[in-house]
Order: sequence, then C-alpha cells, then structure tokens
Amino acid sequence: MSIELLTFLFFFALFVFLLLGLPLSFVLGGVSVIFIYFTWGPKAFYMVAAQPWGAMNKFTLVAIPLFVFMAMILERAGVAKDLYDMMYLWFGPVRGGLAIGTVVICAIFAAMCGISGAAVVSMGAIALPSMLRKNYDKLLALGCINSGGGWGILIPPSVIMILYALISGESVGKLFAGGILPGLLLLVLVSSYIAIRCYFQPHLGPALPPEERGDWKKNLTALKAVILPIIIVFSVLGSIVWGIATPTESAAMGVLGALISALVYRQLTWKLVMDAGIRTLRLTGMIMWILFGAYCFSAAYHGMGAPHLVKDIMQYIPGGPWGTIIFIQIVIFILAMVLDPAGIMMITVPIFLPFVKAHGFDPLWFGILFIINMEIGYMTPPFGFNLFYLKGIVPPGITMGDIYRSVIPFTIVESTGLALVMIFPKIATWLPHAIFG
Repeated sequence: MSIELLTFLFFFALFVFLLLGLPLSFVLGGVSVIFIYFTWGPKAFYMVAAQPWGAMNKFTLVAIPLFVFMAMILERAGVAKDLYDMMYLWFGPVRGGLAIGTVVICAIFAAMCGISGAAVVSMGAIALPSMLRKNYDKLLALGCINSGGGWGILIPPSVIMILYALISGESVGKLFAGGILPGLLLLVLVSSYIAIRCYFQPHLGPALPPEERGDWKKNLTALKAVILPIIIVFSVLGSIVWGIATPTESAAMGVLGALISALVYRQLTWKLVMDAGIRTLRLTGMIMWILFGAYCFSAAYHGMGAPHLVKDIMQYIPGGPWGTIIFIQIVIFILAMVLDPAGIMMITVPIFLPFVKAHGFDPLWFGILFIINMEIGYMTPPFGFNLFYLKGIVPPGITMGDIYRSVIPFTIVESTGLALVMIFPKIATWLPHAIFG
C-alpha cells in the first residue's frame, strides 16, 4: 500500500474517531496500534511500550504536575481578586481601563503558572461581572479574557514549552527566556487595541465616574497586591535565568510560593490542598496519556515513511524557505481550531522540525512561533479550550455565539504579533542568546 493512501487512511481514522467524541489520547494510541499491526505485524508492538517508557525516563516531566499544582493553588488562594481590585483603581479612570487591567492580570498570572485555564476561570469569575456592571461591551469583555487567558502557555513558565523541549531537544530555559518578549509584545498589542478602540468608541469601555476612583493613598496601598506575585515570578524565572535551579526545581519553588500565598491570604486549608491535588492529578493524567498516545502515533507514522512524503510535499510549496515556514504556520493554525495543543505538538513537531533546520532557521525561534500559534488556538473557534472554560462561568444571557464573535478582532491582533515575531526573529531569540549565550 502506498504511503499516500496510508496517510489518508491514518488521518481519516483519526478525525472520524475525534468527531465521535472519543478522548484524544485513546484515539492517538488506538489508531497507532492498529496501523502498526497491519504495517509491521505483531512483533512491532514492542514500540507501543518502548515509546512511553523512554518518555517517562525524562526528569523534565516532573515539572508538569508541579506547575499545574501551583496554578490550582493560586486560582483559589484569592491572589486574582486582590490583583483585580488593584487594577480597578489604577486603570479604571481610563477608557477601556478595566479591560486593559484584565489583560495585564492575565499576563501576571501567566508568569506565575504554566497553564491557560487558571487565568480564564479567575478573570471570568471576577473581572467579567465587574465589566458588565460598568456597562462594558460584552464582546470586548469576553474577548480580552479569552485573549489574555491563553498567555499561560507562552509567558514562562509553560507546560507546553516543556513538552516542546522534550520533543525537539531544545533547552527549557532558553524556551522560557524566548517566550518573555513575545508575550510582552502581545500584551502591548492587545492593550493598544483596546485603548484605541475605546478612545474612538467610548461606549464600549466607559471610564469610571470620579466618585468611584481612588485617591493616591488608596492607589499606592493597593499596590501591595502585586508583592506576592512578583516574588513568585522571580523565584521561578529568576532561579532558571541565574542558573540557581533547573526548570523542574524552579517549579517546586513556585509551588512553595503558591502555598505561602495561600497562607498569607488565609486560604491554606487541607480541603484546598486536596482539591488542588485531585485536579492536578486529573489534568496531569490527561497530559501524560496524550503524551503516550502521541509518541506511538509519531513512531507509527514515521515507520510508514512519513518523512519521505512530507519532504516530497515541501518541494512543491512556493516561496522557498519562507514559503515553507508560512505553510507550516497555516497548517498548525488550522489544526489548533480542532485539536488539543499537546496532541498537535506531538504529531507535527517531529515531522516539521527537520525541514525547519534544513532550511537554516533557528529551531528555538520556530518553537516560539509554534507556541504563539498554539496560544491563538486556545481562543479560536470551534474547539478552543478557553472558549469552553469561559462558557462554563458566564452569566446565562451570554451565548456561545457571543463568545465566538468576541475573539475575532483579538485573533487578528495576536496574529499580527505572530507575524512580527516571524519578520523580526530577534524578538524571540535575543533574550535567550543574551542570557545563555
């Protein structure tokens, strides 16, 4: 059977089972086992066990449950509410200020934990009702939460970056450093979009009336809300940048910082720790099973001759090396609309990365482009994770159609940021090279 027909059947089976609602991990692993059997015979089943076994020997994986646990603790500790109260005072007097403050908090949350769901859920519960009460346009309010909530996988620390490092062989520390400036770029672009639009359309994000604004003393007092988050950010990122700890060890320091934050806010109870632990177990288990299935999927597809097929396809893409990069980004963007980011990474990175290196591009830069594309995928219809996180906590009057429409302008803004990082690679590579050489 030709590789072209095998590829069609392989991915057709994948999408059919996914559309039937089966879990991604079981689809990846199950389809792989079936095709391995009919391609190589039963003796090839050793690969099914060998792939996960090899993955589990990587010490870096320990960082994943630690960062997830840190996020679960912070989500419930009350840090987000104090941050929002501070942003309410500082940004409220500006048109669109509450929305800008919300994306700033999302960026701070992203720098404290490695997943996107924590910021979306926290800001959806705290910031969204406040903005709606202040007569903010609901699409603007929903869009800024969806947009900023995805930065948890781009602004370090990031669980998805750890997975990318495991697949590509890149340094986790360099990836973390590479995500900082692109993350700040997206923050500036989204904030500027909100400010400019609300300047010309004040009804979308009215400024707070004078009687609700705080004086300088109250504003300065409110700044104490950022002390603990800054300590956590520096303990996690600073320990990696200065070579004090590995990414895995820094994740443990982040957990300690999250527990101290919960203690300071008087929320540290056995119930909180148990709930956070159970949710961490569920999410980490899901990530690990996706990892197992994806390794089997990648091995099976490579065994069928995928590299030769992809190489032949790449030769027909116009535009040379840059045409190849743009084509890859388009493929990733489309996949991110319907598949889990971890699954997309496991399937595509082993296929695309050799061609990126062959064309002389920096794999670190490509990794940051990949992560930004995944981050946009978190908020892109029809199956972006953030869309469903938000749907679970919005008031009854807000429909899924409202949530879908709200992300359109923010997707365009963030895609502009992706294009800027493509055009100016040093946005992603300058800081890692400056720190690590």
